[in-house]
Amino acid sequence: MKQISLTSVLTVVCGLFVTGCASSVPVGSFYTNLKLPVTATDNSVSTKVGMSESFSYFGLVATGDSSIETAKKNGGITKVSHVDWEAENILGFFGKYKVTVYGE
Repeated sequence: MKQISLTSVLTVVCGLFVTGCASSVPVGSFYTNLKLPVTATDNSVSTKVGMSESFSYFGLVATGDSSIETAKKNGGITKVSHVDWEAENILGFFGKYKVTVYGE
């Protein structure tokens, strides 16, 4: 009976690390640190930068405002040139998500 339980547990654990789920963004099981584009316009002038952030704790609580509107307000931006997105997550315990807006 112990042999069956140990085999079952090992199978589930291995299955979690071997499965290849399709995702629109790359995600690391242990650590994620990436920067991705969100959008770009034909307004190529970007003299100002605004940022907004959100945080996640233990996968249980998420707080903050990482919206484009908040980033625009923080940077005093009225015309958006482009928007980037950053994510950092450590074992699902701590996550930091930032939106950066460039424009004038």
